[in-house]
Amino acid sequence: MESEEQAERGAHHVQSLERGLAVIKAFSAEAPHRTLSDVARVTGLTRAAARRFLLTLVDLGYVRTDGKYFSLTARVLELGYAYLSSLSLSEIAQPHLERLSAEVHESSSVSVLEITDIVYVARVAVSRIMTVSINVGTRFPAHATSMGHVLLADMDPTELKAYFVIADLDRLTPRTLTHQAALEAELARVRKQGWAMVDQELEEGLRSVAAPIRNRAGRAVAAVNISTHASRTSVETVRTELVPRLLATATAISEDLAAASPGQAIQG
Repeated sequence: MESEEQAERGAHHVQSLERGLAVIKAFSAEAPHRTLSDVARVTGLTRAAARRFLLTLVDLGYVRTDGKYFSLTARVLELGYAYLSSLSLSEIAQPHLERLSAEVHESSSVSVLEITDIVYVARVAVSRIMTVSINVGTRFPAHATSMGHVLLADMDPTELKAYFVIADLDRLTPRTLTHQAALEAELARVRKQGWAMVDQELEEGLRSVAAPIRNRAGRAVAAVNISTHASRTSVETVRTELVPRLLATATAISEDLAAASPGQAIQG
């Protein structure tokens, strides 16, 4: 007989989806690694059902296993990205970017981190700097970008470890940081100073600086940057003239983002 709870959910309810999400939610910061028995116990599923869900998630790349223990991969961040991109971040950021670009006469952008890439969610282009066109939705590898460095620097050690497991630190220019130790050292410096500069690591001639956009809990949920041509703007000019304006813009966007969602701390 159909239970009262099932009847209330209606004929549209897909129980297998509910169970699959329950398996993902069985993992947490307190229990990042679980055995099959653990997952079955926490979710209330049979061992056979839990095994099928876990192995399906392994096939899809959301879970990894060493044969005994299961754990989530960084790919689960894709599930949160859809939520983050649906927020009013781009609408909130756009007027700030327009003011910033008008002040410094350079292009500015906002992006979020999706697995190992940054994805542009807002942009004001003043001039064409890169050989490729940048639009909302454009993505670049995080390890070679200033916004990527800012967002990676805010990760906790477990998140950063997961990133390095799946990231391909490809050399895009002679200046690109392609060794984990070198990138970790740079991220430590970014974490300490509160902003990042990437000098021709993504593309020759492109120099950019980025700062974090933080949620009410203080986590970096996005990054804002200014891009300029290396022949036009020196490193010292970036530091003395662009960074102060960039940091002020990042703070203003963070404050507006928090005010737009007073009842919640938007998750990164």
